[in-house]
Amino acid sequence: MKKGLIFLGPPACGKGTQTARLAEYLKLPHIDTGSLLRAEIQSGSENGKIAKSFIDKGNLVPVDLVAAIIKDRLSQDDCRSGYILDGYPRSLEQAEKLEVINAELNGDEDVDFRAIYFDLDQEVLLSRIINRRSCPACGEIYNLKYKPPKTDGICDKCAAVLTQRKDDTEEVAKVRFETYFKETAPLIDYYKNKGVLKTINAEGSIDEVWERLLTVIDD
Repeated sequence: MKKGLIFLGPPACGKGTQTARLAEYLKLPHIDTGSLLRAEIQSGSENGKIAKSFIDKGNLVPVDLVAAIIKDRLSQDDCRSGYILDGYPRSLEQAEKLEVINAELNGDEDVDFRAIYFDLDQEVLLSRIINRRSCPACGEIYNLKYKPPKTDGICDKCAAVLTQRKDDTEEVAKVRFETYFKETAPLIDYYKNKGVLKTINAEGSIDEVWERLLTVIDD
């Protein structure tokens, strides 16, 4: 049966790491909205040009345009068995758009659609954010408290000097949380009411969370 999976959770809950791992495990395409938009812009497609015109002005890409780009991606051959969406939907309006997209693409086909919610205490999330470091060369992510590099400040994989994102500060993190709880958190009740929400405890090691994720994927 075709699988449709989306991940919900506040910043730094670990869903990005688990999404990439799950995509490899299930042999499904991992569709990251941010990367998808960048690829559209780089390709010079009509949708990409329009998206770039908004981004260049510092404006949000319109909901309908993002939906059109998502629909085009989900209609491709590698999504026949399913997909894992990362970063979409982020609002109730986008969730409703996704329902329309799925209905148009799937027709009468049975689809196992699930929304996976990563539940984690805000204090833990804040600690993860301010202790997060990333490799500018290979993209590997570390956490000084939960997943430190073997050598302080140096990437284990490529030996590049690790950096801290400008928005990985307590002040910026709190603003991001406010935005999340206002715009994205309502999706939890939305999918719960539809009977497709699965919640996992996102505290613990990557492997511990992975095992919990598998239990809600395979049931």
